[in-house]
Amino acid sequence: MGAAVQQSADNGRRRGRRRGRAQPMAEINVTPFVDVMLVLLIIFMVAAPLLTVGVPVDLPKTAANALPSDSEEPLTVTLTGDGRVQIQTTDVARAELIGKLRAIAAERSSDRVFLRADGGIPYAQVMQVMGALNAGGFSNVGLVTDTGGPTLDEGGE
Repeated sequence: MGAAVQQSADNGRRRGRRRGRAQPMAEINVTPFVDVMLVLLIIFMVAAPLLTVGVPVDLPKTAANALPSDSEEPLTVTLTGDGRVQIQTTDVARAELIGKLRAIAAERSSDRVFLRADGGIPYAQVMQVMGALNAGGFSNVGLVTDTGGPTLDEGGE
């Protein structure tokens, strides 16, 4: 009693199986891309308000419009209500202010600086810091104020 092996007519090949390599899928699945973009959008929406540099100062209110911004991050010098001077958020002694400003001016391409001064600071102190800014190499000084203040033409002439 022997076992016999029967061969099919297709010489041992199965039906339904393709020859060669599998065909590449022609569709692009964009769902993972959209998921990653939405996560990045949420991260930037949460992080953007935290990137503002500043010291809490009670700015005076004026009717002036905002200045157009440059591509370079603006340099900000702040006079606080208690008389301290800060470059960005770093406290600087008044005696060292001109030297630090000259070092910063040598590294920057723009001579624009924003001066933020508390509304209760005497005018003479603001002018002293503006003179130091000029001596430090910054001739384009913008005074930062809050909008919504009184205009001079409200009372009439």
